[in-house]
Amino acid sequence: MTIANVSRESVRGLPTTLIVAQEAINLPEVQEMLRRLSEFELGIFMPHMHDEQSGAFQRLRDGLVQVESGLEVSFQPLQEITSQTDRFLPVSWVWRAGASTPAAACEMVLQEGTDDGEPVIKHKMTKGN
Repeated sequence: MTIANVSRESVRGLPTTLIVAQEAINLPEVQEMLRRLSEFELGIFMPHMHDEQSGAFQRLRDGLVQVESGLEVSFQPLQEITSQTDRFLPVSWVWRAGASTPAAACEMVLQEGTDDGEPVIKHKMTKGN
């Protein structure tokens, strides 16, 4: 989807905070931020979650982090995830309370016995993969 594809119809039903985020991508200063971030292999994302009953979009609540584990996404307490640095790799950040804070993390596994003797960290996959 490109910027031109984001329409009023596609944001219908989003909370106001997420509509602001969707519309902000069109701003020249946000486009400039995106260009600068791309120099570091980074991008822009819209932190969000979904209501468990309706599936409706919601702002990602403070104190939660989106976690991908075994190719499934869940939302976990931030402190619980950030205290396990050997298990979870932050992959997105937001600015909260005056500091960079992880908003999403992937669960990792350590693979022993590589050719050069160094362990390799990989994304945790589902069983059977």
